[in-house]
Amino acid sequence: MSDQQPSKVSGQFHSVKGTAFETVGDLTGSQSWSQAGKEEHASGEGEYNAAQAKGLAEGVTDRAGGYKDSVVGAVSGDKTQQAAGNARKEKGQVQQEANKPNLK
Repeated sequence: MSDQQPSKVSGQFHSVKGTAFETVGDLTGSQSWSQAGKEEHASGEGEYNAAQAKGLAEGVTDRAGGYKDSVVGAVSGDKTQQAAGNARKEKGQVQQEANKPNLK
């Protein structure tokens, strides 16, 4: 992983690249390629999982904040705040669904 924020795309790329290196190393008998591939695969999986957890947490935050804004808007009669809260809540729900962990 780099100094940048974790990325699902980057994590998936490094996971697949690592698997390819490991396979080449296994087929050619190159222990260094096989080991480097295993390490890159593990690093890619770690980055993917970190990005997924970050996205899930952001979804929870948006969903809760949106719910609060929606309720405050409804109670105060501010339809604009209520609509914005509903939109944020929906965005959070979509983000949570997109970042659900794959339990095997």
